[in-house]
Amino acid sequence: MFKFLKSLFRIDLISRLKPALAISRASDASINFDWYSEGKDPQFLVKGRMPSAGWYMVEIALKYNQSSIDSKIYFDYGAGLSESDSIFIPIKSGKVTKRLVYLSARPQAVRFDPMESVGLFSVKRFNLVRLLPQFAYDRLAQRLNNMHFKFRNLGKANVLRSIREEALERNCCWRDLALEHYGRTFIKRRQSRDYNEWIRTVELKRLESADKGLSLNTNTDPLISIVVPTYNTDLKLLCACVDSVLAQSYGNWQLCIADDASSKPQVKACLKEYQAKDARIQVEFRKSNGHISAASNSALNLVKGEYIALLDHDDTLAPHALQRVAEEIRKKPQAQLLYSDEDKIDQLGERFDPHFKPDWNPDLLLSQNYICHLTVLRASLVAGVGGFRLGVEGSQDHDLLLRCSPYLNVDNVVHIPEILYHWRAINGSTAQEGDAKSYAAKAGLKAVTDYFESEGLQAMGEPGTAPNSYRVHWTIPQPAPLVSLLIPTRDGLEILKPCVEAILSRTDYPNYEVLILDNQSRCEATLRFLKEISTSNTRVSVHRWDHPFNYSAINNFGAELARGEIIGLVNNDIEPINRGWLTEMVSQAQRPEIGCVGAKLYYSNDTIQHGGVILGIGGVAGHSHKYFNRNEYGYFSRLHLVQNLSAVTAACLLIRKAVFVEVGGLDSANLAVAFNDVDLCLKVREAGYRNLWTPYAELYHHESVSRGADNTLAKRRRAQREAQYMRNRWGELLDTDPAYNPNLTLVHEDFSLA
Repeated sequence: MFKFLKSLFRIDLISRLKPALAISRASDASINFDWYSEGKDPQFLVKGRMPSAGWYMVEIALKYNQSSIDSKIYFDYGAGLSESDSIFIPIKSGKVTKRLVYLSARPQAVRFDPMESVGLFSVKRFNLVRLLPQFAYDRLAQRLNNMHFKFRNLGKANVLRSIREEALERNCCWRDLALEHYGRTFIKRRQSRDYNEWIRTVELKRLESADKGLSLNTNTDPLISIVVPTYNTDLKLLCACVDSVLAQSYGNWQLCIADDASSKPQVKACLKEYQAKDARIQVEFRKSNGHISAASNSALNLVKGEYIALLDHDDTLAPHALQRVAEEIRKKPQAQLLYSDEDKIDQLGERFDPHFKPDWNPDLLLSQNYICHLTVLRASLVAGVGGFRLGVEGSQDHDLLLRCSPYLNVDNVVHIPEILYHWRAINGSTAQEGDAKSYAAKAGLKAVTDYFESEGLQAMGEPGTAPNSYRVHWTIPQPAPLVSLLIPTRDGLEILKPCVEAILSRTDYPNYEVLILDNQSRCEATLRFLKEISTSNTRVSVHRWDHPFNYSAINNFGAELARGEIIGLVNNDIEPINRGWLTEMVSQAQRPEIGCVGAKLYYSNDTIQHGGVILGIGGVAGHSHKYFNRNEYGYFSRLHLVQNLSAVTAACLLIRKAVFVEVGGLDSANLAVAFNDVDLCLKVREAGYRNLWTPYAELYHHESVSRGADNTLAKRRRAQREAQYMRNRWGELLDTDPAYNPNLTLVHEDFSLA
């Protein structure tokens, strides 16, 4: 009887799948896959009687040989198959993915696209489960409350009420609106929100609601001097550059142009014409060519303003760029550096590739000139460091910022999270090809190396693993400080043994101890291993913690026992990959300004598990670049760059013991299982330290294998309590991560547009 009732609600579609395009049976039985996708658009048709109208839960499980895939289902209601009547489903190999769908009528045809690439796969589950409307509404509200930024503070009970009110205001069907919001939580990385759509729906609305112009008061508003070096510039691009300054809604500016002895007479003629056109434009015509640093210094000699803005001769400013800078200076008159987000502009004038940057991030600046454009510096600061330096042409702006950085901090640096600068992408420019100018990369490395020498820092730079990036090796004092690696465990020999053995065999750092914190293990094999490893290896000791599981309390207990100057929080499902992992993390953790240090963690299939923690994703925090492929650069190469982040995961985290004690360790009272690492990192940051993530410590992390998933009512309630505690404790900080950007999504972990 039960199977009969179940069959009334569950429609099994696997047996009804018929290859329609670019799909064939896998010919080799030994490969353990059923199907072969022959192209980028493989398609099944679903044969047989179609489901009736109503709410359904789609259940899909696929096995595949790709790093990740996305599936799509199309429903034809009589007008043919179209994108508007389709749903996207991100697939995790071997796991069941579920998504709500509402069928407005009985479809005439259904198409299933299992993936978007050539590869092997098997369909393990493909069901449609009929749902009662009230249950569907509950699932809809739950996901929106958990994953959609707009609804997460409302509580599940208020989500649908809010959508109905919004639908009344927009005069549309509330169900369609709800499904639109719901669909946003499934947007995939490869087809994330289109930038042109973002410009239309976000940027233009923001500009429409902003002040049309800043009222000019020459007694209080700063004069902003724009520095532009030129040399044989394409006249069309040069005019576009200067015209973008003339079009500024803020009028208290000075344009300081230094022409570096251009051999094209029309360039000089053009500049003279502009100089005669507007008294705010001054031009220095250099007698001999000295390259960009010398030309920029000539432009600096013309400066009369309190602030200096850097503009390349073929780039353009947004019309409101200087207005926004002046507004921020009004709010923060102590500002020494202001910078904005930027995008690129092609030869046809089309905007693309927006770079939405983090706030002040000193370690990221050592790895890459992430500030780039628009850069605005206080003139006295530029004069104080000697202007542009000869010998670093190609990275002169990065060099200038590094030399200014000792005088910069979170209180006097302003990041304007808006696109105020359009970087021209033409053949041979670094805007178009990150490695187009090899001399720029060499100059950048020289800038970083010279900075260390001038500041007396014990560090050395080398080329990074991404174009135009740098890796910094910080010198570890001798003797090397003792590191105490704390590994909580309960049974789980199959993960603990590989973890401990991998640490002992794949760690070149000379001075460390391993403290295994045994939380009531009962398995005889595990107990036998603990005894053997602690007696056979002098680095390893075992300590019994005979209390109910509390991750925070266990590690606080271990920290009290630790003899090391540095503590390492390490999960029992971690396996080091590169032998230098601990050396790299110690080199960062021993720096006096650094608090918590995190590592680059992979799932067993070599996709990213942790590239740092981003606050606000999913309500509290999420993992940066989750599920990206191991070798991908990530958002503007950030998967390959040392950088400051608000938080990192305690699956592998180093911190000086003194700092751990200073902030009170982990919160065992309120955060027994989840978010205790995020809370620790935020306390450390609150105490004045910078947290840091490094891609040069690489480890596998078999996430939550030992503890298990939050799949019981009690576990879910505990997780909700801990999430609510974090919201209450840290409030708006969780929604304004300074290491992220408000224009990027808080729904996904892929740096896609919000």
